[in-house]
Amino acid sequence: MTNWATIATWRMAHDGVLKASEMLKENASAGDAVESLINVVEEYPYYKSVGYGGLPNEEGVVEMDAAFMDGDTLAQGAVGGIHHVLHAVSVARQLSHEHFNSFRVGEGATKYALVNGFEMRNMLTDRAKLRWQKRLKEIQEAQISPYDGHDTIGALTLAQSGSMAAATSTSGLFMKKAGRVGDSPLSGSGFYVDSEIGGAAATGLGEDIMKGCISYEIVRRMAEGETPQDACNHAVYPFVEKLKRRYGKAGEFSLVALNKNGEWGVATNVEFTFSVATATSAPQILIAHPAENQTTRIEPITQGWLDAYEKRIKAPIK
Repeated sequence: MTNWATIATWRMAHDGVLKASEMLKENASAGDAVESLINVVEEYPYYKSVGYGGLPNEEGVVEMDAAFMDGDTLAQGAVGGIHHVLHAVSVARQLSHEHFNSFRVGEGATKYALVNGFEMRNMLTDRAKLRWQKRLKEIQEAQISPYDGHDTIGALTLAQSGSMAAATSTSGLFMKKAGRVGDSPLSGSGFYVDSEIGGAAATGLGEDIMKGCISYEIVRRMAEGETPQDACNHAVYPFVEKLKRRYGKAGEFSLVALNKNGEWGVATNVEFTFSVATATSAPQILIAHPAENQTTRIEPITQGWLDAYEKRIKAPIK
C-alpha cells in the first residue's frame, strides 16, 4: 500500500490539508503539497495570523515571515518581514533553490519577490485594519499590553516516494515592533525536516520558542528511535518547565511532528487544534491539551466547536 501523510497546525490549516491530501494521493511531491497547503491558508482573508488579512505591526504594516525546507536535500529558504506578497511561503520555497542568499528579509525579500514575478497585493484588509485601529484605542484607554495573537501555520508532508517537506507562514505577533521576526522562519526552532527521519513544526510565542531548538530536538529524538508522540512529549514539556525555572515564564508552545512512516505526534502547553490526514485515516481536525505527567491528551473537535469557531472568525469588528 502506498504511504503518505500530512499534518499542520491549527483549525485554519484544514482546507489546506484537504487539498494536500488529494495531491499526495495522486503522487504529488512533498514540496508541491506543503506549498499548496499553506497557499490555501495564506489567501483566506478571515485567518488573522497568516497572509492576506493577517494582523499588522504597531504601524499598521503587515510583515510576514515564512520558510520552506526540502527533507531530501535539507535545502532551506526563508523570508522575514516581507511586505505586499500574497504567498510568502512560495517565495521561501524558491529561495531554497539558492545556495547563497537563501534567507532574505525586509526590503530585500520584497524586492526579490517583485523581480521574480510573485503575486503582489496590499495585504492589509479592511477587516484587519479595523482590528488594528480597535487595538490602538484599547491600548491607549486601558494601558494594556499591546501584544495579542501569533498563530503560525506550520505544515509537514510525506509523499508516496518517501520524500518529506516542511513549511511555515505567519504575519507574526499582532502589534509587534517593525522588523520583529519570530521563530517561524528560523531553522530548528520553527521547523525542521529530514526525509530519512521525519519533521516537526512549531507555533506559539516566537521569542520563547526560539530559546530552544525544539523542532530540531524532536527530529533528533525520532532519529534515536522515539515515536513522534514520545519525541514531542520529551522535547516540549521539559523545556517549558526549564524556561519557567530559568527565565521566569514561558509563552505558548505547540508543536506537531511526522515521521517517515507517516506516524504523527503533538505536544502543547495550551488548548491547540491541528489537522492531519494519512493514507489510512481521513482528514480530521483534532484538539490537543497538556495532560498529566508531561503527556498530551488528544480528542476530536465537536460540531459545536466548529460552528462557534466559524462564527467567531467572521464576527463583525465593533
